[in-house]
Amino acid sequence: DLQAEDGSFTWPEVDERQAAGMCYTSGTTGKPKGVVYSHRSIFLHSMAGMSANTLAVSERDRILAIVPMFHANAWGIPYTGWFAGADLVMPREFLQAPHLAQMIATTRPTLSAGVPTIWNDLLHYAEVNEVDFSSLRAITGGGSAVPRAMIQAYRERFGIQLLQGWGMTETSPLCALSTPPKGTPEDREVDYLAKTGRVVAGVEVRVVADDSTVLPNDGQSVGEFEVRGPWITGSYYADPSPERFHDGWLRTGDVGSLDQEGFMQISDRAKDVIKSGGEWISSVDLENIIMSHPAIVEASVVGVPDPRWEERPLACVVIKKGIEVTPEDLVEFLRDKVAKWWVPERWSVVDEIPKTSVGKFDKKVLRARYASKDLDVYELSTSGERS
Repeated sequence: DLQAEDGSFTWPEVDERQAAGMCYTSGTTGKPKGVVYSHRSIFLHSMAGMSANTLAVSERDRILAIVPMFHANAWGIPYTGWFAGADLVMPREFLQAPHLAQMIATTRPTLSAGVPTIWNDLLHYAEVNEVDFSSLRAITGGGSAVPRAMIQAYRERFGIQLLQGWGMTETSPLCALSTPPKGTPEDREVDYLAKTGRVVAGVEVRVVADDSTVLPNDGQSVGEFEVRGPWITGSYYADPSPERFHDGWLRTGDVGSLDQEGFMQISDRAKDVIKSGGEWISSVDLENIIMSHPAIVEASVVGVPDPRWEERPLACVVIKKGIEVTPEDLVEFLRDKVAKWWVPERWSVVDEIPKTSVGKFDKKVLRARYASKDLDVYELSTSGERS
């Protein structure tokens, strides 16, 4: 009974480097690993979220935290919100578009954060239902790449800035946020919003080649991202995993480039990049372009074995109800948007893309379903004719 308590609390003396919490990685590419957060790292990460150059969280905000606490401490949002004195709206298990639309209308949040699949569902729901987004000054998407078409749709239809953020369970997670630089012309803002994000103050990021050479920040040189900073983990719980750490830097497993303005552009996860006939294909870029087709709700691309080219992309798509579109139509849609060798010959129309517990596309499941012949796959020739 709370009324029986005197309302006071004796704060214990705790070393700031002691453990304050722990989350596990989502395991999309391997076995989940435990990441321990210290009091110090949570405090500093919360300050980063209050910065005017990131989310500028303040006591004037009400935050709809769609991300669950087991997903990197809900991206640190509850700590940042409490630190700043903001109100918090926690949707619990009610993450479906109708519930979220009602929460937004009734609680009037100013900020919200969720994975792209959540924002995609809400966007499609808003096509046929009225959704009042007027209270929101910004929303953030992370956990996987946010399609450019989705960013443009929220901007053009509802006037909402959809910021793309990047981080990992191992990074608390905030490392980069796609805020356009000062003075960016309005017609170029989407170019920056569609990037993975600009490295935030307090975090160091570099791009490293396979031979450990540090590559230049020229926006062209592609390698693995490595990060370090005061809220970046230096080890896993009860799992040394020395292959994940390099001279004090965390090896992220993400591949891409870094430009002179500090913007990251991730092209893929190292384990998801498709190597076909000696050429690299970005599954992330393919997915984003396919999802820009007006008939496509979701798309996930995985590499599958090919007797001639070693590996080729398989595109799994969810099509809007009531709309007819064929793999041939989608191949034609891609022809002037990607290199010829990127265009998938294998397509599978599915009811839903399998997802992890935090809403990421689970490519392990798709690969396993393909290997066990549990997917209906249409195979086309390179000319776009079904074979």
